[in-house]
Amino acid sequence: MNGLALSRAYFEQYGRPLLEEQFPDLLPFLAAGLFGSGSECLGYDDEVSRDHDYEPGFCIMLPDEETVDRRSAFLLERAYAKLPREFEGFRRQLILPAGGARHGVMRTADFLMEKTGTPDGRLTLAQWFSVPQQSLLEVTNGELYFDNCGELAGVRERLSYYPEDVRRKKLAGQLLLMGQAGQYNYARCLQHKETAAAQLAVFEFVKSAAEVLFMLNRSYQPYYKWTFRAMRGLTILPFEAELMEYLLTSDNDGDNAEEKYRVIEGISLDVIEELIRQDLTSADGGDLEKHAYSVNDGIADAQIRNLHILAAI
Repeated sequence: MNGLALSRAYFEQYGRPLLEEQFPDLLPFLAAGLFGSGSECLGYDDEVSRDHDYEPGFCIMLPDEETVDRRSAFLLERAYAKLPREFEGFRRQLILPAGGARHGVMRTADFLMEKTGTPDGRLTLAQWFSVPQQSLLEVTNGELYFDNCGELAGVRERLSYYPEDVRRKKLAGQLLLMGQAGQYNYARCLQHKETAAAQLAVFEFVKSAAEVLFMLNRSYQPYYKWTFRAMRGLTILPFEAELMEYLLTSDNDGDNAEEKYRVIEGISLDVIEELIRQDLTSADGGDLEKHAYSVNDGIADAQIRNLHILAAI
């Protein structure tokens, strides 16, 4: 049983009866589910994941204090704390995890402020550019069991992915970096016999290429340690993950360097084909830099389009 299933089962057995029997007056204003930080919110948890911050639990989300006052929130917190500490062979923790409480009773505004820097999930252009996408993923991941007032569900829908012009700006910047690192600097570093620098160029290429793949899939990229796991599950170009792993884990000697450059070009051409399929570029040829500027030229909002091409990186 993974963390999402564990949480859902724990909620249905103990959480829902608690809310319905002890707090019926609050129910119209509450939301509940499992989302936020932790591999279990992505469905990626395994035995290794359970060595810290892992427990049966769920989140109960409250609106502002005018709707649900502090005393009601305190009573709900105390009731949650009294729920059974063992479930399906797992124990709830006696102390808060190092990163703070991931489960239990919390204000929706506090949760959103922590993740997005705004209490209502309404982002300015600058925030769309600057809020880490893993934080946006933590607002929208997991499962929402119910939201009787619709506040959190509305935020999750609104933040489900970048506005199209923001996606294009971020995509253009990463395409430019892909081309510079992979199509240009990798070979030049090898010509200078700077093999370490060549591998740094590979790292930069893969880092940008991974972000491009998630953007082509209209999916937020998770925390770096889950990037390859998530890439393998993408709908569009999931096989690139294996090629990128080869680039990162192989050396740059002899024939291997030539093969790595061919792989870099192959990934680049695959990306360009997908850009064309999604009608994101009108440029020709296999030069990623040209396609980067074409993607940028397609931005509808003049303010965003005229920003430096790397403004969203």
